[in-house]
Amino acid sequence: MNSRNLFSALALAGYLAAALVGCGRSPQVTFYTLAAMSGSDDTPRTASPCSVAVFPVTLPEFVDRPQLVRASGGSRVDVLEFHRWAEPLKVAIPRLMAENLSRLLKTERVSAYPQSAANDADYRVVTDFQRFESSGNTVIIDALWSIRTPTGVILKTGRTRLNEAISGDGQDGLVAAYSRALTGLSREIAGALQTVCAAPR
Repeated sequence: MNSRNLFSALALAGYLAAALVGCGRSPQVTFYTLAAMSGSDDTPRTASPCSVAVFPVTLPEFVDRPQLVRASGGSRVDVLEFHRWAEPLKVAIPRLMAENLSRLLKTERVSAYPQSAANDADYRVVTDFQRFESSGNTVIIDALWSIRTPTGVILKTGRTRLNEAISGDGQDGLVAAYSRALTGLSREIAGALQTVCAAPR
């Protein structure tokens, strides 16, 4: 083999080796987190006359997984293997709602179970999501919620149905739409909590 053929053979071997290495790499996984409500928070948070605990939520099984899920038409959904939640939704959603309620009620006395402060809270927020999904370019949440005493007495109930448009490409827009929808849910629950907290006990 002359030098020219040897060089060509070595170049081809190098190319094939690089291609094999590239094929052996797994695609990079991207992680996402839900964001608390935005906007000014000028008024200082104070000691509210009542304390609130946001209890664990229930979710439809098909979305209660590490991967993001998107509807792809009809009865089919796509599980996005390389786009994942940074933490379980059943952990992330109550903490997000607790932060939103803290801002809306202007108080520090809102916590997410199982934080220690939640055990002694005056009221508990329990949320059961009937829908937490995307359809086309829209995020849909449908949640049954209640405000209860520590002994389980239900003081107020509600049902919140919200549609939030997904803006932008990729999964960032999907996650942002979920965050906005949860802000809307938090606003409705905050309104009910204000009424309950103001009532004589």
